[in-house]
Amino acid sequence: MDVLTEAQVGQFEREGWLFLADALPAATLDDLNAQFEAWVEESRSHGEPYGLTFDGRPRFDLEPGHNPAQPALRRIASPTELSDAYLAVMRSGLAVDATAELIGPNIEFNHSKVNAKQPGAATAVKFHQDLLFELHTNDSMITVLYFLDDVTLENGPLEVVPGSHRGPLYEHWQNGVFTGTVGDEVVEMARSEAIPCVGPAGSACLMHGRLLHGSGPNLSNRPRTLFISTYRSEDCHPLEPNHVPSEHEGDLVRGARTNRVRCTAMEMAFSEIPTGASFFDQQAKAEM
Repeated sequence: MDVLTEAQVGQFEREGWLFLADALPAATLDDLNAQFEAWVEESRSHGEPYGLTFDGRPRFDLEPGHNPAQPALRRIASPTELSDAYLAVMRSGLAVDATAELIGPNIEFNHSKVNAKQPGAATAVKFHQDLLFELHTNDSMITVLYFLDDVTLENGPLEVVPGSHRGPLYEHWQNGVFTGTVGDEVVEMARSEAIPCVGPAGSACLMHGRLLHGSGPNLSNRPRTLFISTYRSEDCHPLEPNHVPSEHEGDLVRGARTNRVRCTAMEMAFSEIPTGASFFDQQAKAEM
C-alpha cells in the first residue's frame, strides 16, 4: 500500500530529498534513545575508538576531546548488529515503506550507523555524495536519517542541495588524496544553495544517493543524534566493499529476489576504504 502522496513523490523526484513527520512511534524512539545512552555511558571508559566491526575496524568513534566527564561519542558503525531495537527499525516502518515506493518495489539493506553531535561538538560533515563512497551498478539508493533528538538550525542539521541528484557526480579525490568531499568550487555552490532539514525527534529525512549534502557543527547546548539506514534497489549491486560492513548487508526488506542486475551509465573514481573508525578521518585530509 502506498504511504506517500503524489506531491511527496514528486518532490523527491524533483529535489532528491523528502521530510517525513512521525516516522518513529514514541515507544520506538524511547527504545532507540535508551540504547544510545547506554552506549554513551560505555564510552566514558574508553579513550580512543573501540569495538570491532565486521572487517575489524573500530566500531565506536570518539570526537577529539572525548573524556569521561564529557563523553563525545560521534559514530557507531552497524548498530543493527548490537541492538534489536535498531534492527527492527531498519527492517520496518513508514520510512522503509516510503523507500520501497520510491525506488522499489524490491529493496535491500545496505548499511547503518549512528551519527551524533554532542553539545558544542566541532565535528562538521563536509559536502559530499554518498554514491561516491559506495559505487554500485546504478544509483537507486536512498539514505533514511531518523531524528533521535529534535534537529534545529543550531545543532548541526543535515543540509541538502535540492536537485543536485540530477546533476554531475563530483570528484571526491583532491590532489591525489581521497578526501571524501567535493572540491572548493563545488562547496561554494553547495553553501549558497543548501537548505536545512530540521524537525522534531521521531521525524526522518529521505535522501537520494547522489544528493549533495553536509552538516555544520553543533552550536547549541542540546545533542543531535541520527540513526542512519541506507537501502538500495535489489537490482543495484555493489562494485566495491561496503565502507560500513554489516552481517545484514543485502537483507531483503521489501519485495522479492529477481536475480537481475541493472546498469546505468556513470563514470567516477573508486573510493578509498577507510582504515579508521569512520570517514571523519578521510574528510580531515581536506584540511591538510
